[in-house]
Amino acid sequence: MLDSQLTDKLSDLYQIFQDSQRVLVAYSGGIDSTLVAKIAFDILGDRAIAVTANSPSLLPADLEGAIAQALEIGIAHKVITTAEMDNPNYTSNPVNRCYFCKSELHDQLRPMAKNLGYEYVIDGLNADDLKDYRPGIAAAKERGVRSPLAEVGISKMEVRMLSKYLQLPWWNKPSQPCLSSRFPYGESITIEKLQRVGKAEQYLRSLMGSEVDLRVRSISDTAQIEIRVDLIPNFLQVINLSQLTISFREFGFQTVTLDLDGFRSGKLNDLLGVISKV
Repeated sequence: MLDSQLTDKLSDLYQIFQDSQRVLVAYSGGIDSTLVAKIAFDILGDRAIAVTANSPSLLPADLEGAIAQALEIGIAHKVITTAEMDNPNYTSNPVNRCYFCKSELHDQLRPMAKNLGYEYVIDGLNADDLKDYRPGIAAAKERGVRSPLAEVGISKMEVRMLSKYLQLPWWNKPSQPCLSSRFPYGESITIEKLQRVGKAEQYLRSLMGSEVDLRVRSISDTAQIEIRVDLIPNFLQVINLSQLTISFREFGFQTVTLDLDGFRSGKLNDLLGVISKV
């Protein structure tokens, strides 16, 4: 059961969609945009569509997951290809890299929504995201994107609570930001680097389970593994470290390290002196 405050927020969220005619959901397959897609479909039916952007910064497994989730929800779903990797303002990896990514995305979604007759483009931005260093938010706002979760003050934890309440099986799915967030700002991003990070993280997922929070940070030719501190002792006992190192070198890394400070979203932003959950 939901408490009265969260029940009121859910009611406000429903009202936003009831007041809308047709909406296009910028849908990554993460729990935030998936909750939005679920509610949009429940309220609007075939007057809602979810659109996923595919690019080298998205794990193929995550694209497959997004497709499967949309199918289970029942919402119409399209996959488009974005070209942020063609923009040197993105691949040079400045501190506002995400601005150029979201600009590319919404420069495609906005005319697409207009051509298909959808009144709004909406995303899965939640209230907690507004407290973080998220330069992509500005790009979305500049293009008139609405963020219903943030509008009614729904936090990340509340997203999970609502997803569980609505019986979405992926309510506890770990956050999985784009692979470009694995690189320290200023280090250029290439398709080859993204692919080796993707292969390394997929390999770790196969060993540790898909619901474990983890990252492989790519610092030059070094892979820095991040897992929760409480999982480190078990990791060292059960994982064949020699085989892991061999596999990571096959992916293209020269050195493999384990961050004893543990997993924490946005750790690379510490160098900026800002708080973020990139």
